[in-house]
Parts: sequence; C-alpha cells; structure tokens
Amino acid sequence: MKLTHLLLAVMITAIWGVNFSVIKLGLQAVDPFILAAIRFTLCALPALFFIKKPDVPWRYLISYGLVFGIGLWGLVNLGIKTGLSAGIASLLLQFSAFFTLLLGGWVFKERLNRYQIAGCALACAGLLSIFFITDGSVTFSGMLLVLAGAVAWSIANIINKKAGTRQVFAFLVWSSAFAPIPLFLLDGLVNGSAGYHALFTQLDVKAVLSILFQVYPNTLLGYWVWNWLLKHYPVSTVAPLSLLVPVFGILGSVAIFGEMVSPQKIAALLLIVAGLAVGLYGQRVVRYFGVQTG
Repeated sequence: MKLTHLLLAVMITAIWGVNFSVIKLGLQAVDPFILAAIRFTLCALPALFFIKKPDVPWRYLISYGLVFGIGLWGLVNLGIKTGLSAGIASLLLQFSAFFTLLLGGWVFKERLNRYQIAGCALACAGLLSIFFITDGSVTFSGMLLVLAGAVAWSIANIINKKAGTRQVFAFLVWSSAFAPIPLFLLDGLVNGSAGYHALFTQLDVKAVLSILFQVYPNTLLGYWVWNWLLKHYPVSTVAPLSLLVPVFGILGSVAIFGEMVSPQKIAALLLIVAGLAVGLYGQRVVRYFGVQTG
C-alpha cells in the first residue's frame, strides 16, 4: 500500500474512533434517538436528489437502513447516554466482527475455524475483564446496549453482503433515508415531547458540530474512502487497520473527557484487539508464513 493511502486509512480509523467521543458531546444536549435521526437525515439529504438509486431490491435498502440506523447507532447512542465511556463503547462495538462470523456461519453455512474460535475466546476474556472496571466509566446497561448494537451491525453486514451491491456510497445514502422517521417516532414514544423541547432549547454549537462530524467526515467520507481502498487493495491489506479504531476511541476519550486508562482497560483492549487479530487474520498469517518457509 502506498504511504499516502496508508496514512489516509489510518486517518479514517482515527475519525471512526474519535467519533464515539463526538457522539458523547452531542448527547449532552440532544436525546440519543434524535441525535441518530438527525445524523441519518443529513446522510440522506440532499444527496438523495443527486445520486441514483443503487440497483438493489428495496427490501435491502429498507432493512439495512433500519438495522444500521436504529439497531446500531440508536442503541450505541443510548448506551453512551447511560454513562458508558466513549472509549469502552468503541472497544465493545468491535465484537460485531465475531457476531458477523457467527451469523455468516448460520446464513451462508460457513464453518468457524480454530483461529476464529481461539480469537473469540481471547476477546471474551477481554469482555469479562471490563465487568471489573470500577472507575465509573462502565455501566452494565450501557454494555448490553452497545453489544446489542454490535449484533445489529453484524446483521447489517449480512444484509449488505446479500444485497451484493458495488454502489456502496449510493447504498449508504439511500438506505439512510429509512432510519430518521422511526428514530424520531421512537424518541417520542420513549420521552414524549421532552426530547424535542430540549432539542430547540438546549441545542448549542457543540451539539451542531457533533452532528456535522458524524455525518460528513465519519459516515459519508469515512465509508466512501474505506470502500475505495478496498477496491484498490486486497481486503487482507486494508481490513486489519480497523483494529486501530478502539485504540483511537480510547485515546479520543482520554483527550476530550480525561478518561482514566487503568491497567484493566489496557488488558481489555489488548485481549479484544488480539482476539480480533487472531480470529480474523490468524489463518492467513500462518498460511503465509507456511508458504514462505515451505
């Protein structure tokens, strides 16, 4: 990979990691579901009027938009709102990789290999260590919500794979249009008019910047650049860089909120990232070195 492209990929993982802290900033003034609703409204509009609908059935666009918008980011926002730190949220969301492997095995009849099982065991050990963090940065309800969001992300990945589209940017824009209305309605059902009242009375510059960051650098630019890189380089070259997301997530939380990084958090980070590395890339590494030495 060219150095400029490598730096571009690292920049995107940094944006994705810091985004969790940016979400937390926005949640200080805006309700979780409303924040997600505004985000996906701006992802869809006005781009929807200038980008042709991708050549996929409507059921994929609708289901992806609902699962990605509500199941993933609605729940992640809600989890962070409960008091879960942005750094821990970014770490827990990486479990979507293992949930995707499990769902892929069920949907596409793909069997897990020993590296994937070993990686899952390592990551689960990291997950268990998070339960023993007592510095106030972890809430049980927040953990469950973000893990549920990770499950939703894995479902969204399966929907995306089933859709089989190469028009990734158009797919993202058009599917985003189906998330806002249900998210706005959900907030009304949960909080009545309080959330909308707060939106108009408490919305500040910090919240506006949070929304703009989530929409443009994080979602539209981030996914466009990442998929462009995937088209130009092997998946095995690009995908491992996503392991940097929780690293930047924790660093962002330290820089913005002064989150304390205890030995337990470092251990959890190392175990989960190591588990992801072994589960997703262990077999390729062993096969590569086996070929090289053979």
